[in-house]
Amino acid sequence: MTSVASGVARKKVKLSAILMKISMLFIIGVAVYWLGLNLFKDPIQFASVTVNGLTNGMLYALIALGYTLVYGIIELINFAHGDLFMLGSVFSFAILTEALGATEPSTKNYVLLLLVLLLTMLFCAILNVTIERLAYRRLRNAPRLAPLITAVGMSFVLQWVGLKWVGSVPVNVPTVLPSTSFGFGGVEFSFKAVAIFAVTIPLLIVLTFIVNKTRRGRAMRATAQDKDASRLMGIDVNKTISFTFAIAGAAAGAAGIMYAQTIGTVAYNLGFQLGLIAFTSAVLGGVGNLYGAVIGGIIIGLIQSYNDGLPIGPGQRWSQTMVFAILILLMVYRPGGLLGETAQEKV
Repeated sequence: MTSVASGVARKKVKLSAILMKISMLFIIGVAVYWLGLNLFKDPIQFASVTVNGLTNGMLYALIALGYTLVYGIIELINFAHGDLFMLGSVFSFAILTEALGATEPSTKNYVLLLLVLLLTMLFCAILNVTIERLAYRRLRNAPRLAPLITAVGMSFVLQWVGLKWVGSVPVNVPTVLPSTSFGFGGVEFSFKAVAIFAVTIPLLIVLTFIVNKTRRGRAMRATAQDKDASRLMGIDVNKTISFTFAIAGAAAGAAGIMYAQTIGTVAYNLGFQLGLIAFTSAVLGGVGNLYGAVIGGIIIGLIQSYNDGLPIGPGQRWSQTMVFAILILLMVYRPGGLLGETAQEKV
């Protein structure tokens, strides 16, 4: 009787797995068919929309890296990270535009832009480390709900700072980057999009190198696996976590200044929507995985761009619905994300 029951259970498991694979292949087939229709209908528009999606995806990836780095080390969803990105955009506007008077493209202003980029990354890194030291460090051994609520509260604090800094109305930013574009194969590439790639890709390479190849990066990975064992091996866990918050903040600062210079606006509530999208990107790629955060950001950017810009599609008003519908479907088929693994409780 027992063997018969176990055999029936195995058949049920196999049947459910087959149905899951069939439904997954069906969804992928529908998506490929839809993209193919748009590609053949207007290849030039499809290429242009793809470039826009990749550009937005790079910005999302920079913000998503902060979420995934912090979660990978201390398993905290830092909801204040989006508002840190917002303060980075406001800080860059205050220094570059208001203090230094850089309001138009010129060689001098390009140099100032690079300088302010470094200052903004430093500002957000210091601010993020301060937040970790004052708000999160004492709660590491507390129930998980306590640091989560603290992160939400810190988000409101940073949002209030942004409100007092720039007011309740979005502020237009005179951009240093040129608004012109150039054509290649019938597709228009804006210089602002090229600037995002020129800043984002090297930063992602440097960050990946730090985490994977340096001594500090090895300490980060060890701390993520087991904090107590890391202490026994001589690793300063507090410094390692602070360093993680520093590089996460630096990435948010870079995203903030690039957003201000490419989109041309800053606002106190900017971090809520962009932070939510970036967090979704981190979950989509596999929260805790650096490469997953980048891939998730690019996928979200492409989904939004295809949904909004392709001739055959739901349209812009369905943009957020499409993003989160795809996220839900992915969580059904891969709960750990594209490159993530299903978490197991340590005993």
